[in-house]
Amino acid sequence: MTPLQRILIVDDGDRDADAALSAELAELGYASVTASLDAADEVLAVIPTPSAIVVQIPRGASAASRARFQNLADRLSERRGDAGPPVIVVDAASLSASGAFARILESQVGTGAFAGPAR
Repeated sequence: MTPLQRILIVDDGDRDADAALSAELAELGYASVTASLDAADEVLAVIPTPSAIVVQIPRGASAASRARFQNLADRLSERRGDAGPPVIVVDAASLSASGAFARILESQVGTGAFAGPAR
């Protein structure tokens, strides 16, 4: 059996059911680990390299909060370079459209990601 691809989700730590990406990732055939913005570096240090890192800017985030999330994404992109997993920044407010996250993930990780686990 092929292991599931893993995605790291970085959010603000407030995980309302309507804003959680983990359920959507599971439906797409991914395993996920969710970490708060403040714990992202520590989590990345102890988990296997993920297939992608999703930085989720919360709904109604202030400009200062948005900047913190974007700074993390920029830093992770620079550190990982071209060979590392993609760092995908998503705004929680823009994910309300059905299938929006799947389309974003597919464009960054590839269509092969949606094959799901081998049976």
